[in-house]
Amino acid sequence: MEEDDFGAFEGDPALGEAIGPDLQEVIAPPDAAGERLDKFLAEHFPALSRSRIKHLIEAARVFRNGEKELNPAAKVRAGVRYRLEIPPPEPAEPQPENIPLSILYEDAHVLVVDKPAGLSVHPAPGNWTGTLVNAVLWHAGESLKVVGATGRPGIVHRLDMDTSGVMVVCKSEFALASLGRQFQDRTISRRYRAFGVGQPKSPWPKSGRVEARLARDPRDRKRMAVVADTSHAGKPAMTNYETINRYGIGFQGQAGAVASEIACVLETGRTHQIRVHMAHIGMPLIGDRVYGDTRPARALQAALPETARLTRQALHAETLAFTHPATSERLAFQSELPEDLKILQAALKAL
Repeated sequence: MEEDDFGAFEGDPALGEAIGPDLQEVIAPPDAAGERLDKFLAEHFPALSRSRIKHLIEAARVFRNGEKELNPAAKVRAGVRYRLEIPPPEPAEPQPENIPLSILYEDAHVLVVDKPAGLSVHPAPGNWTGTLVNAVLWHAGESLKVVGATGRPGIVHRLDMDTSGVMVVCKSEFALASLGRQFQDRTISRRYRAFGVGQPKSPWPKSGRVEARLARDPRDRKRMAVVADTSHAGKPAMTNYETINRYGIGFQGQAGAVASEIACVLETGRTHQIRVHMAHIGMPLIGDRVYGDTRPARALQAALPETARLTRQALHAETLAFTHPATSERLAFQSELPEDLKILQAALKAL
């Protein structure tokens, strides 16, 4: 049933009615007008705490007459129908699964893997199984479950599901604490290879540094957005980028490059940082359907042979270097471009 298709429901939703195993809704009575939304919903659905209600609102699971309501402090309006989507309960803990791993290095403390695109790092709504965590539990044993946060054993950093490349997983609490400090102190080195649409817009140079604060997009909580440096929202984020190659200069009469191959070195590691920063300077990543659905991006996709058209963002974690928690040895690992990005690179060279 569509989100705005309310006409088929029966009963008295003003009482807070369960209309399915995952849906509940209520019509606000006149005396509720002006109340905070999270307080009003918590009163009408006593099985859900106010903090749980707030989380559902911020996760875009509360609808006001079919439209997403993202503000827990929004004022209730009489006669408005509010619907809650209740996600299924999270599994108590992830289970081992026999998923192949490409292992670059392993000892008693750390496991370095070459993660393929399409593999989620840890269980989350929509991906409770089939993740890197499930694979590592199978490989390293269930003793890993006690290392780190519940549901994310051994995870000290992440790559987006559709980003490929080098990752390190911790096999001991000692390693988790050590690498956690290294990430916090910014002594871990991370270099990414990416392919962007076009080239940096003026006044951004071909190579430079992006320092732009990132926060959740208030219009879509699944996205990140650049916010003003004076904003209290979000966190500071810094990305160094270098243009390695420019492709399609003058292709079909276009000014400048049609696409650019870039290297990015992170100073911070925020959610979607490279993808948002590159879109911010006018060079969204090829294949990025969240931040790069632009007219030039669609034109570029159409110009590429079908075998080179990506179904994921063109982003690869190329190198990772850190200090070993037990030996203090500096370790560095590299991952070659995966086949889909090699095919894209060859097609761009042919433009």
